Amino acid sequence: MEEQRKDVGILAMDIYFPPTCVQQESLEAYDGASKGKYTIGLGQDCMAFCTEVEDVISMSLTVVTSLLEKYNIDPRQIGRLEVGSETVIDKSKSIKTWLMQIFEKCGNSDIEGVDSTNACYGGTAALFNCVNWAESSSWDGRYGLVVCTDSAVYAEGPARPTGGAAAIAMLIGPNAPISFEGKFRGTHMAHVYDFYKPNLASEYPVVDGKLSQTCYLMALDLCYKHYCSKYEKFEGKQFSISDAAYFVFHSPYNKLVQKSFARLYFNDFLNNCSSIDKEAREKLEQFAGLTGDESYQSRELEKTSQQVAKHLYDTKVQPSTLVPKQVGNMYTASLYAAFVSVLHNKHSTLGGQRIVMFSYGSGLSSSMFSFKLQDGQHPFSISNIASVMNVTGKLESRHVLSPEKFVETMKLMEHRYGAKDFVTSKDTSLLTPGTFYLTEVDSMYRRYYAKKGDEDKKASGGVANGH
Repeated sequence: MEEQRKDVGILAMDIYFPPTCVQQESLEAYDGASKGKYTIGLGQDCMAFCTEVEDVISMSLTVVTSLLEKYNIDPRQIGRLEVGSETVIDKSKSIKTWLMQIFEKCGNSDIEGVDSTNACYGGTAALFNCVNWAESSSWDGRYGLVVCTDSAVYAEGPARPTGGAAAIAMLIGPNAPISFEGKFRGTHMAHVYDFYKPNLASEYPVVDGKLSQTCYLMALDLCYKHYCSKYEKFEGKQFSISDAAYFVFHSPYNKLVQKSFARLYFNDFLNNCSSIDKEAREKLEQFAGLTGDESYQSRELEKTSQQVAKHLYDTKVQPSTLVPKQVGNMYTASLYAAFVSVLHNKHSTLGGQRIVMFSYGSGLSSSMFSFKLQDGQHPFSISNIASVMNVTGKLESRHVLSPEKFVETMKLMEHRYGAKDFVTSKDTSLLTPGTFYLTEVDSMYRRYYAKKGDEDKKASGGVANGH
């Protein structure tokens, strides 16, 4: 077992997002916002959303079933299943328990793990738990499975275009093509009211947008500091941006990702100025004396650091932005959807590369960690992961709905939140075969799901027997 527990990390991945989306440009016009407010101001192109037949449970059932089938994994080979989500379906029953239906059919109920919750950080907590398990003396030789699933929705107003929805599944085990560099992990946790969901009667959060952005950047600074000091301790040299091929950020909206990378560049200037070019040093010199608080509020620093870091942003960050710009904020799935984008865009050149990840969840929890990539063995190879996920196919087969239809759907979902005793339209015309969908919620709030293509089959517990 000791020998087998090497290079623990991600063996396989799959992603699912709803086939329904709205264009940010048309949403700008509908909302009467100034042209470019959502597309340039936020840096977003499109936003996925769940209709009445989809939710975080159906998306999770879809992505887990898909991953097991596409990589030919026997459900009995799963020994731990962790879910990260902040979308509350039930205050007691974990999303993981719904997913057990897939495994119970194969006689496997011996699966550890439940849900992790703290804003957008839950997926990272779930991932750390699974990796720690696979590296520990508790590991029983089976795979771990991590699911990040969320539907991000906001009340009408300026925050609404920062929504989105998706589910991502990751298979965890040793000899992974995407292995953890565990010793370099840096974490920052604190108590802040920047974004939270205290009203249990509503799905919508309470958001202090300005504070949230400052908290994000402050957490980024501190995680980077901890990451760098651990790197220096173990590698015997200073870390700088040039020591990683790609940087992947949690992405509530793309503009914040641009600011974040520029912030790391400014950190390198402060810590290790010889690592950045002379012209950039001269431009940043004027900001060297700012206190931390002053630097978070300085628009001039923000603008200048983005300008001098842009050439590196284009090579080291831009490849991670495809899915977050097209799908929107996926909360726990956002960071991993950005990582999916790198695998999709760069899969043929990732062998031997380091990718640094920054995870942030409001309230607040944050970590910076890194993966080391190697080509791997089929089916657990980087090129096969990219092929299985089929990002282009999924994006191109979506249905763009009008802002009117989007708003109408949001009103229905608002009305249905926490409701019982209703049947959905069961309209699966936009769903691809193999997608799970919600059929009804009964008078005791029990939820029932079916799988498109399995409409004639009935299974106990409400899920059509589709595996």
